[in-house]
Amino acid sequence: MADTDDRMIATGPQRWLDVLASVALHLAALAMLGLVAVQGWQVFARYVINDSPGWTEPLTILLLSTAMSLGAAAAVHSNRHFGFFLLSGLLGPRLKRVLEAVVEITVAIIGAVLAWWGWVLWMDGVHIKTAGADFPQSINYLPLSLGGALMLVFALNRLVLALRPTTAARDY
Repeated sequence: MADTDDRMIATGPQRWLDVLASVALHLAALAMLGLVAVQGWQVFARYVINDSPGWTEPLTILLLSTAMSLGAAAAVHSNRHFGFFLLSGLLGPRLKRVLEAVVEITVAIIGAVLAWWGWVLWMDGVHIKTAGADFPQSINYLPLSLGGALMLVFALNRLVLALRPTTAARDY
């Protein structure tokens, strides 16, 4: 991974972001466990008791959306998202910081787009019920919007950390 994950001992806002990322990661893991349980029940109900419930598909999609969105946000916080890690290893300190800033700005823009349009899509279908479950039809966009907002916050934090003056960067 990149060398930008060199945070000092977390204090103040950084500590809160660490806690927020940890909560997002744990919720993503719980969503994955829930997904396995729901799909296990779906297989059992369909092939053993021959009575396939209708609620498993919408719930599975919601759990998958939650795991994906919150997991991606936690990955942004821990700098385990896409990047140009091989290229940055070849660059000098100043160009490396510029590249890191470009990556974090790109991630922040993607997070903002996901947050905004996820919210618009969530609100657009909130009054329509899903077939097979008592959920709003657009429920799958809510975790996408929340994950995008977290990606935006975490990427902006990483941008601030990447642009922070360091002694190594001042030496060149």
